[in-house]
Amino acid sequence: MIGPFSIARLPRIEFGAGAIDKLPGLLAGYGGRLLLVTGRRSFTESPAGERFLARLAAGGLAWDHLRVSGEPSPALVDEAVAAYRGAGIAAVAGIGGGSVLDAAKAVAGLLKPGNSVLDHLEGVGPELPYRGPATPFVAVPTTAGTGSEATKNAVLSARGPGGYKKSFRDEKLVAEWAVVDPDLLAGCPPALIAADGMDAFTQLLESFVSARANPMTDALARSGIMAVKDGLLAWHAGGEDAAAGRARMAYASLLSGICLAQTGLGSVHGIAAPLGALFPVPHGVACGTLVAEATAANIAAMKSREPENPALPKYAEIGRRFAMQKGLNGDDARDFLVATLRRWQEALALPRLAACGIAAGDIPSIVAGSRGSSMKTNPVVLTDGEIAGILAARL
Repeated sequence: MIGPFSIARLPRIEFGAGAIDKLPGLLAGYGGRLLLVTGRRSFTESPAGERFLARLAAGGLAWDHLRVSGEPSPALVDEAVAAYRGAGIAAVAGIGGGSVLDAAKAVAGLLKPGNSVLDHLEGVGPELPYRGPATPFVAVPTTAGTGSEATKNAVLSARGPGGYKKSFRDEKLVAEWAVVDPDLLAGCPPALIAADGMDAFTQLLESFVSARANPMTDALARSGIMAVKDGLLAWHAGGEDAAAGRARMAYASLLSGICLAQTGLGSVHGIAAPLGALFPVPHGVACGTLVAEATAANIAAMKSREPENPALPKYAEIGRRFAMQKGLNGDDARDFLVATLRRWQEALALPRLAACGIAAGDIPSIVAGSRGSSMKTNPVVLTDGEIAGILAARL
């Protein structure tokens, strides 16, 4: 039996090498001034970026340019909305990594209403319903990790004591188009490939075992997980297989965004939120350094308290697929999965938490901040002690 499920709105998708060449025509269709949101210079000073801007100019398109450095804050969004609200912006194009796309998504959502993003940010302000309308948004990722091109949430951060990492979330914020060109990922350095790639993998694995998973997201998550298996280490290592690995990871990242938007996430992202808010830990690094131990903790908790939990055979399935042994089942398959993730940590040189300035005395505050929305769809409810154990294992 296939039970009922729902699939939320998705963007129209253009995927493939050279897809960026279709972007000027898509943007021209909105018939007015554009707001381009990019990183500081990595795209605009690249050959692809220079060609893109030249084609915009040749087509007679006018635009304003917002550059985003680091993870976006509510203040950045509010300042951008105030600056560009009266500029007659017909569409917003975000071209960059997850932080750029999240910033562009939030700005596009508020250019017309004009109010503060703090009005809608979950767990921070009054959490007023978002009414819209949003300005049309086109998402063009230049990294393979967050899947923000396919999600309805813009993640915003305030760093330091009392800091937070929270989402402005509504289906009206989903991009109208996601233009995914693997060639735009060619300049990513190995450390960014590792962190972003493990973010994408974690989103796929957590979606697959989520309490809200369904047959459609399971199919997409399986496909994405195997693309990571075949693509991440090859791209990270360079060499003759790097281009194929890069395309697989662009695909996996896109699928991770589609899946998480439907299913929610799990314990890794629950813990990563306070890590990123309280300490200078990049989100992908947090995911990559925690996913093996969090997977082991989930499995142990389910075996102890919920041995019939449907996520247990799902973990075994991924272990069996990774091992490419049809007869590998149960604990042996799950052990293989966890061992593989630990090997990936080493191969990708993902740092331990102590290298990010985190000590044992910080664990209680991280645990206290980990009960956000992502934890609600983890396949099993972890105790504070189990969450602390995940962190301690990676100090």
